Amino acid sequence: MTAQAYFKALQSFSWNSAMKLIWSPASPYARKVRVVAHERGLTARMEETIVDVFSDPADLIAVNPLGKVPALICEDGAMLYDSPVICAYLDAHPAATGPTLIPTSGAARWNVLKAEALADGTMDLALGLTLERRKPEHEKSPTTTSRWRGQLTRSVEAMAREIAVLPRQMTLGHLAIACALAYLDFRHPDLAWRQGRASLANWYADAERRAAMTATTPR
Repeated sequence: MTAQAYFKALQSFSWNSAMKLIWSPASPYARKVRVVAHERGLTARMEETIVDVFSDPADLIAVNPLGKVPALICEDGAMLYDSPVICAYLDAHPAATGPTLIPTSGAARWNVLKAEALADGTMDLALGLTLERRKPEHEKSPTTTSRWRGQLTRSVEAMAREIAVLPRQMTLGHLAIACALAYLDFRHPDLAWRQGRASLANWYADAERRAAMTATTPR
């Protein structure tokens, strides 16, 4: 994008009382943000713009020079990315309702943020596998694919342990893990992550029935 196009895109935004979320329906990171918005009662304060990330849309790059979703324009015009930052912003939003999702201090806070990091890393690996599968055959790397699958296996194996040390009430850590597992179902059902993990599968069966999850299911 040229500098002229960048500033033109910035000028196209009208700053008002609504937040503006730029996202892609298949993005697990964007889903995590939308789940948090639902959990914290902020969906009515948020306008949504769907973009095709791979076309380098001007609306997205004007907010996030990395060209990644999600990206958020706050009510005052401030621009935020990526999903951990946006989730923290929404959780601390003065208009949010209900229990907070990120503890403010102590071991509980770090356990929640660590669980989110594990989930985001799982999403990274799963997205990498998705993109690898779409490459022409001569560009694919069996070595990379094998390594990522091994990392995914370890990551999913760790999720039950991380959930066990999270607070009893719903947190961002729980929601992030749920979104990561949902993305594995969506893009990589062949990984069969439930196999040999009955406890995690049962936990996810409950988590995916939450209103915020059902409202954001990718189509």
